[in-house]
Amino acid sequence: MFTSLFPILTVSDVERSLGFYRDLLGGTVEYAFPPDGTPVYVSVLVGSSPLGVGLDDGFSPGGVGATTLWVYVDDCERAVEHLAAAGVHVLDPPADQPWGERVARVQDPDGNVVVLGQRQ
Repeated sequence: MFTSLFPILTVSDVERSLGFYRDLLGGTVEYAFPPDGTPVYVSVLVGSSPLGVGLDDGFSPGGVGATTLWVYVDDCERAVEHLAAAGVHVLDPPADQPWGERVARVQDPDGNVVVLGQRQ
């Protein structure tokens, strides 16, 4: 049901962060959204480790400097049902996103945000 996991850093300036993770640490940008213009989210591969870097949208708990975990799942609805049945707090139910994935948000026992993403 759960297939992979990677951290996402919340930052105030994606380009500035790329100067660190891409340019200084030698990372490779694997994905940027939107594909044209100034990105609000990028996936960077540093060695064999994936890292998401996302612009603070003002709605993320924790704000700038916070870390969110992204978990890819086979079926977003089924994953949310499984976690909710175990008492996990669901922040946002599954919903289609403009970049083409179905996404839900839950909290781990310490209040950290965990995004459940289903590729479509």
